[in-house]
Amino acid sequence: MASKDLQSPPASRLERAVKADPATAPHGGRKPSWLKVALPAGPEYARLKKRTAELGLNTVCEEARCPNIGECWKGQHATMTLMVLGDECTRRCRFCAVKTVERAKAPDPHEPDNVAQAVAELGTGYVVITSVDRDDLPDGGAAHYAACVTKIHERSPKTIVETLIPDYTDEALAILMTAQPEVLSHNVEVVTRLQRKIRDPRCSFERSLDTLRQAKQLDANALTKSSLMLGHGETHAEVVESLELLRDANVDFITLGQYLRPTPKHAPVVEYVTPERFLQYEKLGGELGFLYTASGPLVRSSYRAGEFFAQRLIRERRNGEG
Repeated sequence: MASKDLQSPPASRLERAVKADPATAPHGGRKPSWLKVALPAGPEYARLKKRTAELGLNTVCEEARCPNIGECWKGQHATMTLMVLGDECTRRCRFCAVKTVERAKAPDPHEPDNVAQAVAELGTGYVVITSVDRDDLPDGGAAHYAACVTKIHERSPKTIVETLIPDYTDEALAILMTAQPEVLSHNVEVVTRLQRKIRDPRCSFERSLDTLRQAKQLDANALTKSSLMLGHGETHAEVVESLELLRDANVDFITLGQYLRPTPKHAPVVEYVTPERFLQYEKLGGELGFLYTASGPLVRSSYRAGEFFAQRLIRERRNGEG
């Protein structure tokens, strides 16, 4: 969600905003004040960093240089996104900081047990597991990924698992869904027009929509989730269109956040979108029927507020309340 100190604009103002492109925000260059965050520090941050290293685990929080790591890795309710199947990706998206290779290292056979152990030690009620793309493996790594989810469920049966997955083939997705993740997440990343410019050529908006639709067909109880990065030069109309397409695909949760350039070799930031416009998209998400919309400059696909909402919804369903 947007920062709680921001006030929602009047409905009439929002209605006008969704009909016309909002005013241009500051362009790429010096980051605006609303993107400044404290450097990660503290005993809990140090403990989690040390323990994941001891278990040989990778986290998206570190690999993708998430700006929220200092906030998420502190306190008794610390959260993290674990990345399985190694830290080498076989795709070359222009926004991503994860290193790319033609053929990555073989999956660690001990990883499912190590992931389950880490989740049990963390004691969290909700965990996000993601993976790099592994086009070099026959099933894209789906069986290994599913084993990680199954081990978590066995060792921490009350923990809710969200899987943030690549655009699997139908066969690979069916393998993953046998592990019954409570939330199936797959990101479209950017609006349709910018897919070929920003994502690997093997990706597409329609293929991503197919992945999200198929997940629902394989498990009607699974909640689905996707994410859009803003600031690549998309128009307001394109964002609205993307949100509408995702709802048409019966996606339950959506997150929208500001793209931040990891290195000078990656795609440049075209625009820093204002918190006010992110708030407009949050309201629009509710109007379109998403169960939850997290929209703000520092929102990422794995976002604490959204995870707390999903956890509450799923627990209500388990208890027969929803």
